[in-house]
Amino acid sequence: MQNEVLAADAVGVDLNGITHGIIAAAIEVHRRLGPGLLESAYQECVCYELSRMGLSFTREVHLPLSYEGLQLDCCYRIDLVVEDKILVELKSIEQVLPIHSAQLLTYLRASKKPIGLLINFNVLVLKDGIKRIVNDFAERGPC
Repeated sequence: MQNEVLAADAVGVDLNGITHGIIAAAIEVHRRLGPGLLESAYQECVCYELSRMGLSFTREVHLPLSYEGLQLDCCYRIDLVVEDKILVELKSIEQVLPIHSAQLLTYLRASKKPIGLLINFNVLVLKDGIKRIVNDFAERGPC
């Protein structure tokens, strides 16, 4: 039992460390570029910073939708999956709306990943544009 607790703690530390690295990369990019660019520019620069940190990632990850036991190819795309654990949705929009958070939560449930970051670069201070969303792993929703 104690080994299970230690293993769970190690996973939590690992996820928090990865999340911290992603946020640090985004802050560095925002510090250098500021707000107002296209999402694609921020994505390129964040990927560069993640590479410099030694974090593995995949861009534009295809996410199929499961409905009534069918795998549907609906062309959902996750901006980044870091270390095969954390989903990252990048935005460069005037305001993050509840639908953006709901979209990320849906992606988390469909991909069975534990944590997602919604990062909006179109803010003066990046910490105001970062939202961390945790998958509750409940079996509900469209996926």
